[in-house]
Amino acid sequence: MSDFQNMTATQMGRAIGKGDLDPVALAQHYLDAIRAHPMGTRIYARLTPDRAMAEAEAARRRAELGQRRSPLDGVPVSWKDLFDSAGVATESGTALLQGRIPARDAKVLRDATSMGLVCLGKTHLSELAFSGLGLNPITATAPCIHDVDCVAGGSSSGAAASVAFGLAAAAVGSDTGGSVRIPSVWNDLVGLKTTVGRVSVDGVLPLAAGFDSVGPLCRTVEDAGQMLAALEGTRPADLRGARGVKGMRFALLQTIVLDDLRDAPRAAWEHALDRLSQAGAELVPFEMPALNGAMADAGVLYTAEAWGTWGPQIEAQPDLMFPPIYERFAAGAAHSGADYVAAWQRLDQMRAEWAQQTAGFDAVLCPTAPITAPNIQRLLEDQDYYVTENLLALRNTRVGNLVGGCAITLPTGLPGCGLSLMGAPMAEERLLRTATAIEEALA
Repeated sequence: MSDFQNMTATQMGRAIGKGDLDPVALAQHYLDAIRAHPMGTRIYARLTPDRAMAEAEAARRRAELGQRRSPLDGVPVSWKDLFDSAGVATESGTALLQGRIPARDAKVLRDATSMGLVCLGKTHLSELAFSGLGLNPITATAPCIHDVDCVAGGSSSGAAASVAFGLAAAAVGSDTGGSVRIPSVWNDLVGLKTTVGRVSVDGVLPLAAGFDSVGPLCRTVEDAGQMLAALEGTRPADLRGARGVKGMRFALLQTIVLDDLRDAPRAAWEHALDRLSQAGAELVPFEMPALNGAMADAGVLYTAEAWGTWGPQIEAQPDLMFPPIYERFAAGAAHSGADYVAAWQRLDQMRAEWAQQTAGFDAVLCPTAPITAPNIQRLLEDQDYYVTENLLALRNTRVGNLVGGCAITLPTGLPGCGLSLMGAPMAEERLLRTATAIEEALA
C-alpha cells in the first residue's frame, strides 16, 4: 500500500488483479485521506462511504475468485455532482437544487459500477456547470494543485482537484464547452471530451443538451482509455500498438486560439511543437475562418439552451444564485427560437467544412487554454478581471465542442499548460492512440 499513490488508475487495477493491492484497504485509505485533507471539503461535496466500502468488498471477492469485471475493477474514483446517485444528494453546485435526492443512479454510473469502479463520492463544480473557472461562492470553490488560492478550472473543478491532490485515482466529469479539459489542463491532468452521444447522459443534470458530454479526468492517456471503456461498459481500446509521432500529420489551428496567449501557455505551445517536430511529426498551420462565425453564434446556442432548460426554476428563486452565473443564464432569454435554429444551421455547415478540411490529419492541435488558473479573491473583487478570465478560460476548448468531435488535453510539462488534440466524431480510439504517441514525445 505504501507506493499506491504514485500509481496510475490502470496500475492500481493491475496490482489488484495480481493480488498485490486490496480494494477494501485502498477504498478505506482514500476515504480517510479525503476526510483528513485540509482541502477535502473544498473538493468533495459529499462522500459515499457505505457504497464505496460495499463496492470494494465485492471487488475484493471477485479478485480472489478470478472474476474481475474490468481492468479497473476495485479502483476508487470520484463523480462530479451532476451525476444522479441513488439515495445521495445530487445538486449540481447550486442552492436551487439543495436537498435533491434521486431515486436511481445515472446510467453511466450504473455502467461504471457494473465494471467494478468504486464510487468515493461527489465533487464540487461550477454552479449548474455554467463556468470554465470553477469559482463557486454558493457551495465551494475547489483549489488548483499549483496554488490553493487559485481556481481549479470548471466546471469539473472538484473532479480535477480530487485526482491532482491524490484523493481519487481518477474522476468523472462532464464537458459542454471545456468543462473536463480546463480543470485538467490547470491541474496537469489528461482530460478526455467524448463525442456528444457517445457516453449516456441519462440521469446527468443537463446544461446544454446539444453539447453536453461525459468524460474522464486522469493522470495518463492509458487511464483515459480504460475509464472510457468502464463508463461505456465495454472493452478498452488497445493502445499498446500506438506508434510514435514520426510520420504523423498534425494541423496547427491558427484561427482564434493563438490570440492573446499569455506567456506561459505560449511557451508551452512552442515547447510542445518543438518536441513533436524533433520526433518527426509533420506540423501544418491551418486556418478556419468559419470558426469566427461559430464562436459568435456560441452565445446564442449555449445560453438559449441553458435558459430553456433552467429558466423557470432560476426565475422562481434568482437570489439563490451567484449573480454572474445568473446573468449568463438570463442572457439566453433574449434569443428567439428562430435565432437558435439559424445558429444551429450555420454550425452544421461549419462542421461539414471542418470535417472536409481536417480529414487528412491525425489530429488538430492548439493550446488547451490561453491563460493559467486565476486567483480566487481577485475574481471576486475585480469585475473586469472576472469577465476577461471567464471569457478566455473556455475560448480554445469551445472550438472542440463547436466542431462536434472528440478532444483530449495532455500536460506539456509546464505547470498549468496543456496541449489540445481534436479528432473526428466517434473517433475516440484513434484519438487515444494518437495521444499516446504525443504523450511519449512530450515526456
